[in-house]
Amino acid sequence: MLCIRVDKELEQKIETFSKEFNITKSKLVKEAIKEYLSKKTPYELGKKYFGKYGSGEKDLSTTYKSKIKEKIYGKNHNR
Repeated sequence: MLCIRVDKELEQKIETFSKEFNITKSKLVKEAIKEYLSKKTPYELGKKYFGKYGSGEKDLSTTYKSKIKEKIYGKNHNR
């Protein structure tokens, strides 16, 4: 069992919402907490696109300058 304290304004919002949608306050709070805990952070959503996860290269963040130079010089030599 869990007991929480909320300010008067939030308590009133919970009360109004529960009456409007004919749901108990307990069920409303439980569902709100479940929804909140199931949300992923922006990092978790994009993790597969960051750094070694997106490119497959483990050292990309430390070798990016040399990779840029290679691309620049490579373009100049191909002309």
